[in-house]
Amino acid sequence: LSDGSSAHVDLTGGYYDAGDNVKFNFPMAFTTTMLSWSALEYGKRMGPELQNARVNIRWATDYLLKCARATPGKLYVGVGDPNVDHKCWERPEDMDTPRTVYSVSSSNPGSDVAAETAAALAAASMVFRKVDPKYSRLLLATAKNVMQFAIQYRGAYSDSLSSSVCPFYCSYSGYKDELMWGAAWLLRATSNPYYANFIKSLGVGDQPDIFSWDNKYAGAYVLLSRVCLAECHKAKRRISLFDSLS
Repeated sequence: LSDGSSAHVDLTGGYYDAGDNVKFNFPMAFTTTMLSWSALEYGKRMGPELQNARVNIRWATDYLLKCARATPGKLYVGVGDPNVDHKCWERPEDMDTPRTVYSVSSSNPGSDVAAETAAALAAASMVFRKVDPKYSRLLLATAKNVMQFAIQYRGAYSDSLSSSVCPFYCSYSGYKDELMWGAAWLLRATSNPYYANFIKSLGVGDQPDIFSWDNKYAGAYVLLSRVCLAECHKAKRRISLFDSLS
């Protein structure tokens, strides 16, 4: 309950990684994005479990909002010392390992973790758009700010934080895939052509052979294809309407 106190901020909440007591935001944000994507794609088939999905998503996004909004110009990306924590096995109630706080900033960039955080918040904003519009707007506004941070200050978070995140969750694929992924989610959430133009400026990424917390190319391509198809359908409907009136 004191996570973040060493930096005089509240970083309680979120999820631990696997069986330890460390909070790694990079994979946690990806998990949140995927949970939201599942709710968006299959929510109508989930019945009462959709509400459980929203609860689990919100537990993560409440934490990610704290990480993004606690200190201007800084994004908190983890809590706990993995090098010490991984040497013990204990309940959260009994943990006595350091609750070190990690962050990225303009001088220590982390485009990958920042863009993934933006993706998580943007995806979740659509999950809550109808059931909690105020919360949805907060998620989306924060996603935009974090994505701009990721774009403006380029760099891999594992270069900035080194042994605090490596070899546990290094950014092996670089950060271009996260920039594409985060922008794709914001494009879907806002339909703002700014994000489409930004994605085009990134150029073609690697050929996807895996989809994971580290490599997002495959997911970004699928998401972008869905957005493009939706726009094509809209265009066809407009043409059909025009033909019927002419």
